[in-house]
Amino acid sequence: MKIAILGYDVEGRASYGYFASQGHELTICDQNPDVEVPKGAEAVLGNSYLDDLDRFDLLVRTAGLPPKLILDKNPTVAGKITTQINEFLKVCPTKNTIGITGTKGKGTTSTLITKMLEAAGKDVRLGGNIGLPPFDFLYKLRPESWVVLELSSFQLIDLKTSPRIAVCLMVVPEHLNWHMDVAEYESAKSNLFARQTPKDAAIYFAESKASKQIAASGRGQKIPYYAPPGATIDNGCISIGGQVVCKTDEIKLLGQHNWQNACAAVTAVWQVIQNVEAIRSVLTSFGGLPHRLELIRELDGIKYYDDSFGTTPETAIVAIEAFEEPKIVILGGADKGADYDQLAKTVTGNNVKQVLLIGQQATRIQASLEQAGFTDFRPGGSSMTEIVTNARKAARPGDVVLLSTACTSFDMFKNYKDRGQQFTQAVRVLA
Repeated sequence: MKIAILGYDVEGRASYGYFASQGHELTICDQNPDVEVPKGAEAVLGNSYLDDLDRFDLLVRTAGLPPKLILDKNPTVAGKITTQINEFLKVCPTKNTIGITGTKGKGTTSTLITKMLEAAGKDVRLGGNIGLPPFDFLYKLRPESWVVLELSSFQLIDLKTSPRIAVCLMVVPEHLNWHMDVAEYESAKSNLFARQTPKDAAIYFAESKASKQIAASGRGQKIPYYAPPGATIDNGCISIGGQVVCKTDEIKLLGQHNWQNACAAVTAVWQVIQNVEAIRSVLTSFGGLPHRLELIRELDGIKYYDDSFGTTPETAIVAIEAFEEPKIVILGGADKGADYDQLAKTVTGNNVKQVLLIGQQATRIQASLEQAGFTDFRPGGSSMTEIVTNARKAARPGDVVLLSTACTSFDMFKNYKDRGQQFTQAVRVLA
């Protein structure tokens, strides 16, 4: 079979290896003319990488490549487009699959679920938008194994198979520079549930109307969290099935928004095992993923936190609300089609001393801050070193310096990881 690998990144390389091992005739197609491909591999690189795709039998798109871009140039190939996630779920030797989607919290929730199942003695693999590309562990799976997949709307927009357990976290508008509109964004996430059977579990955030509607897309058993019968917060404790799992002040993850992630994970794992000790051991020991409210260091009584993964106003809001201390907050970056008015209101009411504005969205965020009556803002700088230096000048002992920009990073940095790493480096060299 003639197969085109559309996009040769981490996922594309795993797809290439998988299909090459089956003896197919492969061509790598990537918009980067300088991407390194295997020696002897057929490749179409640069601006013409999406031309004449109808000559292939199968098109394996990388998650970040919208199907619309493919179809705009090749309107007859819709039936040929697939993804690594679709192929993986088709051939996966175990039916014990858990898929997690939502706007934010997917990585944390997916990791919590994985660690809880591991603590209970299960063989578990974590992949999708986090961890390894699923093809990298496909041949290690056994019928009794469990697979946890963090899945973005990019991966779900053309999903053909729903997992046994599907989880939808809080959903707010995002990626509107990729999706046509909010309806398409939510429709993509609905595919996680659309093909579930009545034997499957459809878990959703009880306080999110969008989450509930998305979970209702299929025939899976509807199970809310933050409301019975899923995990709830009662009297300062996480509880489920009439049992107390742990107190909220024992949860190592910082911020009340992580109570939601914890309850989602507990509810999902409860469908597999009711092992309170295993679940509790993870909640009281797991401190979070890199660039998610990560404490970098404390210097001269000032704490520096990296929340670079937060790329929406909603994530910046929960980060700001996670701290009672006076805060110097770094906001700004590239546009995602977001509105900053609610963020500005949060800034005014949550002990923010100063906002450092950076990137392309600095002017728009400033306008929202001014409308909300907040005027203690200033330019953050054009480099991370300058930004951190200005934050340190504004901070006093007992304060928090918080990088939680409410925006993407692509105007000044390679990605959110690069932004977080540069912040970390700049903070660590402070003397």
